[in-house]
Amino acid sequence: MAVSKQKKEEVMVELKELFSNSKSVVFSGYKGVSVKDLSDLRRKLRKNDVTFKVAKKTLIKRAAENAGFKDIPDEALEGQVGAAFGMGDEIAAAKTLFEFSKTNEGVKLLGSLMEGKILSKEETLQLAKIPSRTELLAKLVGSMKSPISGFHGTLYSLLRSFVGVVGAYKEKLEKGNN
Repeated sequence: MAVSKQKKEEVMVELKELFSNSKSVVFSGYKGVSVKDLSDLRRKLRKNDVTFKVAKKTLIKRAAENAGFKDIPDEALEGQVGAAFGMGDEIAAAKTLFEFSKTNEGVKLLGSLMEGKILSKEETLQLAKIPSRTELLAKLVGSMKSPISGFHGTLYSLLRSFVGVVGAYKEKLEKGNN
């Protein structure tokens, strides 16, 4: 079904606005993904403040060029392509798509745009594997707490040993008096 010129212009305006306002854009293939799975993916992305759009590759490329991204590689727009526009966390789109791709073979990361830079498929995968902000904060707190816990354990064992020695000495004195 042919798309009218007016409809293409509307899609172009929407895509250009998304390219301009998003912190990151992740391109992903979705070949062989059912409508149900695609709806599930969109729901998961929305929870992370990410908008997923499917459009013709030429429209995506032209909208990106109009927004200032001139040299998007052809490998990033290979096959059936969707663009995930991250409005909040920069790596949320890549992480969500990567997690979804583990259970759905049709979804593949193809590349991304972040902070004005075009990233390859490999760089996008590396971003997707970075732990989330909450996980990193938990690790930081754990590593800060570790020396304190060790110090507490050392003091506790010293006190327990001291109490044990005093208890044994008391028992020895009581046996000696009887």
